[in-house]
Amino acid sequence: MYPQKVMDRTNSEKTMATDSEIFRRNELLLGTEAMERLAQKRVIIFGVGGVGSWCAEGLVRSGIRRLTIVDSDRVCATNINRQLMATTLTVGRVKVDALKERLLTINPQAEITALQQVFTEATADSFALDSYDYIIDAIDSLKDKAALILLACQTKARLFSSMGAALKLDPTRIRVTEFWRVTGDPLARALRNKFKKSKQFPKRKFQCVYSDELLQNRGEQAAADVAECVFPKAQVNGSIVHITAVFGFMLAGLVVRDATLA
Repeated sequence: MYPQKVMDRTNSEKTMATDSEIFRRNELLLGTEAMERLAQKRVIIFGVGGVGSWCAEGLVRSGIRRLTIVDSDRVCATNINRQLMATTLTVGRVKVDALKERLLTINPQAEITALQQVFTEATADSFALDSYDYIIDAIDSLKDKAALILLACQTKARLFSSMGAALKLDPTRIRVTEFWRVTGDPLARALRNKFKKSKQFPKRKFQCVYSDELLQNRGEQAAADVAECVFPKAQVNGSIVHITAVFGFMLAGLVVRDATLA
């Protein structure tokens, strides 16, 4: 939890800051009508780790009010290097709860729905994806990521997807392109192979954030590092905040640009 003095100060500041003050610079750039459109859009983010957490931050700071964040995990010490809400004070907390608390200190008027759940084929119907304007895919699991992409592309919502952000160091190599044009990314390649093997393909095109850089892990992975997390991955690769954050902010930027230019 946040220290009491910080929470007391934040609560007092809530009554002082209004929407017109918080988003004054946004409105100067985008215009009043665009800000009103942003405030009405409904966005859901699947996965609020190193990429998804920064995407959520970027969306709320840009004027998105109606945001749903989905993740089943809890904060562990190895998240602190790259995940927005992960600090020494939040280790052990449910990720979506810690992130929601953070987001509400930015805009107390935002409607943040925090779901400690996993997206799978079995749980897909519970998320009512048709009720959203934008779906953000920041899922790590290949199977679940593929299932989300297939379903999201059948809805009216715009889908934006993150490819792999691990084993990267050069932020200038981060790009946006249509899924089938992503090059040099093992996750995108694995997804395409999975779609081809199953003969199930996304019903429409969608944009991805990716990097064609692929480094090797230089350090040794201690078993204890993985054991800290509630839902450890089968394979753990090195990652760093300036890459995951850029991925997340680019996803947020895609939403903002699309919503304000509509």
